[in-house]
Amino acid sequence: MPQPRYHIPEPQRMRRIAGSFAWIDHRLLRAGHLAVMTHAEQSLYLFLALAADRHGVSFYRQEKIGDLLGLDDQAFAVARDRLMELGLLAFEPYSVTSPNGFYQLLPVDHKAPDFVAQQGLTEQLAAAFTPRTGV
Repeated sequence: MPQPRYHIPEPQRMRRIAGSFAWIDHRLLRAGHLAVMTHAEQSLYLFLALAADRHGVSFYRQEKIGDLLGLDDQAFAVARDRLMELGLLAFEPYSVTSPNGFYQLLPVDHKAPDFVAQQGLTEQLAAAFTPRTGV
């Protein structure tokens, strides 16, 4: 089957960069990160990418982000912490007691973790340390 020719469905409505500009690194998809992220994590990452300055830093309040994305404080914290675990986000609170601070999107320069392989390893370790009862 021949490859379809490149076609722009609505050439009169092509996107143009006007004013500020945000970008999403295609490696989120290619390196498998998108596949291991929950919808809350994807939403938070997208929001931070849209709100970030040229250094990838945003400092919106947690409450405001949560309201806009429909995330309560716990869901927000889980999504934020998970993005940090995935190496996609750095967060520095304003103070020890503050839930707010600076969010920095980090370079997507690594593959996403292979949770299926990790699950198999976890099961192997659990089996190795589970006492066997002899019959």
